[in-house]
Amino acid sequence: VLVIACPCALGLATPIAIMVGTGTAAQHGILFRNAPALEAAHRLDTLILDKTGTLTEGRPKVTQIITVDTKNQKQAQTELLKLASAVEQGSEHPLGRAVVAEAEKQNLELQQISEFEAQTGFGVKAVCNGNLIFVGNPALMRSENIFSEVPEILAKQIPSGSTPIFVALDGNLAGVICLADEARPESAEAVQNLRELGLEVVMLTGDQKTSAEAVAEKTGITKIHAGVLPEEKSKIVKQYQARGEHVGMIGDGINDAPALAQSDVGIAMGSGTDVVLETADMVLMKNDLRHVADALRLSRATLRNIRQNLFWAFGYNVVGIPIAAGLLVPFGGPALHPMLAAAAMALSSVSVITNSLRLRG
Repeated sequence: VLVIACPCALGLATPIAIMVGTGTAAQHGILFRNAPALEAAHRLDTLILDKTGTLTEGRPKVTQIITVDTKNQKQAQTELLKLASAVEQGSEHPLGRAVVAEAEKQNLELQQISEFEAQTGFGVKAVCNGNLIFVGNPALMRSENIFSEVPEILAKQIPSGSTPIFVALDGNLAGVICLADEARPESAEAVQNLRELGLEVVMLTGDQKTSAEAVAEKTGITKIHAGVLPEEKSKIVKQYQARGEHVGMIGDGINDAPALAQSDVGIAMGSGTDVVLETADMVLMKNDLRHVADALRLSRATLRNIRQNLFWAFGYNVVGIPIAAGLLVPFGGPALHPMLAAAAMALSSVSVITNSLRLRG
């Protein structure tokens, strides 16, 4: 009884499956922070994705510059880009970096600025050559009383699906810089794979609805939350959780960190900021969204494997212990020889390990 009841297999059942599961994930560029993260992933039923840098390449480019001054348009466009790039040189946002990159591409000299201030979720402002310059989204322009609605003459010229950045000089609108960010080629396939696993896929972005809808159309996402401020992202995650849903959040920027921390499983792109990588429960080192579905399948397989291991760990004992105790002897049956008990005990451990190794496939 003592020999066959040795709990070796029971002690191995869970950790061996977790170890093989996390190791297999790592081989495919999926890093789980800990065992609870791997276990929690199998319960997810809603997946919220950030747009810029997650569904898209995260490398926006300037596609058009529209100025209020239509007389000397070429010169006005150059001056507008000079002002915007001067202010954005202090920004870490991908859109800001794209504006600076365009100015450098045109060999424009970045001017000195002072009193720089970044307003998270809105834009930036600074003083350049004695002028106060605002560069940001419509919400920033409204908060600074520059306009209540985008002027119709500009709105008509902004290409559909692009992200506009408005530039104001001393309280007056000077123009708008339009940027576009291409969807990752694998995003549509990744969204389809997640849906096949039974997950609801949601886009969450601070960008305007038009640019969000353009990416959603290319990737097959039907549910969108656009124009969301950074502090509102975690609130939206809470709303889904309040409905009893298990929520995973995928992001790559500083603005996504609170939402990743709030979610049941936070997933970071490998190219993300240090804050996001530190906050996330799972990191996709290859920046490939298709690996999210792989990670969820692996999580489900690991939990299923643990249950199978527990069956093998208990199965030999449930059958062997009564026989070893002499249950069948009064009926003329055999007693379990200690050598056979030792073999059964060892076989249960071998069964557990062999079953766990199947996860490598």
